[in-house]
Amino acid sequence: MLFDDTYQTIEKPAEGVFSDRGSKFIGYIFPIKSENDVKALLAQVKHEHPKARHHCWALRLTPDRSIFRLNDDGEPSGTAGRPILNALLSHNITNVFVVVVRYFGGTLLGVPGLINAYKTATEEAIKLASIIQKTVNDVYRIDFDYLQMNDVMRIVKDENTEVIEQAFDNQCSITLSIRQQAVNKVLGRLNGVNDLKVKFLHQN
Repeated sequence: MLFDDTYQTIEKPAEGVFSDRGSKFIGYIFPIKSENDVKALLAQVKHEHPKARHHCWALRLTPDRSIFRLNDDGEPSGTAGRPILNALLSHNITNVFVVVVRYFGGTLLGVPGLINAYKTATEEAIKLASIIQKTVNDVYRIDFDYLQMNDVMRIVKDENTEVIEQAFDNQCSITLSIRQQAVNKVLGRLNGVNDLKVKFLHQN
C-alpha cells in the first residue's frame, strides 16, 4: 500500500513582525511534538510581552494534520486564531504552534484589518522559519537472545532503521524507529529470526 508518510514542519523557532496603523503584531512560530509543549511556550511569550493587549494563537499537530486548536484571546471571534491557522494550512505545515502578540496602536483595524494582520504576522514568521520534511515513523521494541544479535543487526543495517536505544546482555533489546512505508518489510524480515519478540510502542 502506498501512502504519504511524510509531513512538513519547521526546524526551529522563528519570529516575524507586521505593523498596521500603529498596531504592532509579532508572530512567533515554534516546532512542537504535542499539546503538552504549548503551555510553557505561551507562558514564555506572555512573559516577554506582559504589556501586549492580546496573545492569540493556533496550533496544528500530527502527521495527518488532524488536530488543531485556536484562540482569539479577546479579539472578535474568527479574526485572530482562524487566520493564524489558515496560514499554517496554506503552507501545509504541522507540529507547529504560533502565537501572535498584539500591541494596540489606538486605531481600530476592523474585522478585515485584523484578519489580514494576524495572517500576515504568521506568514512573516513562516517565511523566516526553515520548513523541513519529516517521515512518519513507528517505534518498536525488539527483544531477542544474544545469539540472534548478528541476524538482527544485519536487518537493522540493511533497512537503514534508526536505533533509539539498545541494551545487549544475555537477553538483548533494541528500540527502532522505522519509517511507516518500510514497517511491513522490516517486521517481515525480523519475524524470520527465531525467538524474537516485537512490540509496537508508539508513532513519532
